[in-house]
Amino acid sequence: MSETKMSPAGKAASYVDERTGAAKAVSYGLKKVFPDHWSFMLGEIAMYSLIILLLTGTFLTFWYVPSVGSTVYDGSYLPLRGVEMSEAYASTVGISFEVRGGLLIRQIHHWSALLFVASIAVHMFRVFFTGAFRKPREINWVIGLVLALLALIEGFAGYSLPDDLLSGTGLSFARGMILSIPIVGSYISSFVFGGDYPGESLIPRLYTVHILLIPAILVILFTVHVGLVALQRHTQYPGPGKTEKNVVGFPVMPVYAAKAGGFFFIVFGVTVLLAAVATINPIWAYGPYDPSPVTAGSQPDWYMGWLEGAIRMLPGWLEFQVFGWTFSFNIALGGLVLPGIVTMLAIFYPFIEAFVTGDKREHHLLDRPRNAPTRTGLGAMAITFYCLLWAGGGNDLLATHFGMSINDITRSLRILVFVVPPLVFVVTKRICLGLQRRDRDLVLHGRESGRIVRLPHGEFIEVHDPLTPEQAWPLVQHDSHRPLPAPQTVDANGVRSPGGRLQAIRARMSSFWFEDRVEPVTPDELAAAHSHGAHDALTADDHEVKAVTSSH
Repeated sequence: MSETKMSPAGKAASYVDERTGAAKAVSYGLKKVFPDHWSFMLGEIAMYSLIILLLTGTFLTFWYVPSVGSTVYDGSYLPLRGVEMSEAYASTVGISFEVRGGLLIRQIHHWSALLFVASIAVHMFRVFFTGAFRKPREINWVIGLVLALLALIEGFAGYSLPDDLLSGTGLSFARGMILSIPIVGSYISSFVFGGDYPGESLIPRLYTVHILLIPAILVILFTVHVGLVALQRHTQYPGPGKTEKNVVGFPVMPVYAAKAGGFFFIVFGVTVLLAAVATINPIWAYGPYDPSPVTAGSQPDWYMGWLEGAIRMLPGWLEFQVFGWTFSFNIALGGLVLPGIVTMLAIFYPFIEAFVTGDKREHHLLDRPRNAPTRTGLGAMAITFYCLLWAGGGNDLLATHFGMSINDITRSLRILVFVVPPLVFVVTKRICLGLQRRDRDLVLHGRESGRIVRLPHGEFIEVHDPLTPEQAWPLVQHDSHRPLPAPQTVDANGVRSPGGRLQAIRARMSSFWFEDRVEPVTPDELAAAHSHGAHDALTADDHEVKAVTSSH
């Protein structure tokens, strides 16, 4: 019996499979179906940006010197020639002006870092507003949040490595936050900086953290994150033929692999274009770091600006002394306590919402943001809160550019940060409810056709074209949670019920989440409206429900 002829690639694949059994896993991965929607590419941008960061960062490590040892610059950039500076700063200037393609690679690295953080943030917005964090994806939500926090730390570490005047100002800001920790702040600062500030140990330590520790953790967590997506099935937007038990889309090979590969080169190309035409972080214009001056108008990258804004807006009287100990709560509250609270709320939100709804089902179909008005309002409120703090971080630039008083700007932001986010929550929630009522009206009435018909008794009406089942399905398929009834905290004998207080808290939270809602159209309502021929006279307000009843 003759042996089947195989190509060299086939022989290599057979060799590997016979020793590892990888064929089944590879076949499963290549046949994996992914839904097709532009918003799913937001996570891909983060992954591709990480790849670009690893490639360009590897290039930069060949010439960067992680040392604060003193040297005199004698390179090709004349304005700095003869200036005493650290070896870290001198090597970074050398990369920019003396290494072929060095400046372009530096700028690609910096732009991709910004794009990496931004794409993670926008991807998490998409996950939050569509409810993609619900069971069974709570763990993946936490992993994604840890990735976002690591991206912030990694960006700050890389931003600090050139040891220029701007990055040194950022490090002094970080030192101030560490020192604001009551009792132990000075000890932690001494440990981090290797002694007195600025010390000689921080740059080498940051370098190790930046190129080795955090990238390794990022790659591992990204692998786990993507692996869980493949294991748990990808979420998809509602539509005809899409259920909680299937995925409608394209397999990895050949369709999705080709699209993903092409999209990688698009992201890479856009990043290179930005680096080629838009200067970022021109360290040669700032000069080497000197701890004595403070540069006017210095600003951190956008993802760290909200922390500086929180600190700038806090009043100075929050710093005081007790028994010789200085407590700088004007720094600690904004730089340490606030980020901790925000992080904990973000981590536990999926579990909080699951507690409120009592929903233990798996969810693979996404919510339209309008169908979760409270969640959408909370997200919009959080974004507004962040933007106001970010504006506070640039209060000096706002004052100089617009000819305003910096004190007036700061006082106004202190008020707006408490007033505007709740207002945005209310407005966003009402917009979502209005959009839901519009969806309900479309299902019952159909679309306006522009055709006017006179009825036999003389009345003129506009004829509406009914929606097709495919058009109506996304408007009616969602669940409509209702507030839980208030529990009985004590029995007939006045004895407190076990867990009654917790259930009362849950009922109040449920009322906050679901008291204002619009019920989706039921088949009976649709049939009744069409059979009577009077659905054109219905008003949207007739359908808004504010009652405590059983779940829909």
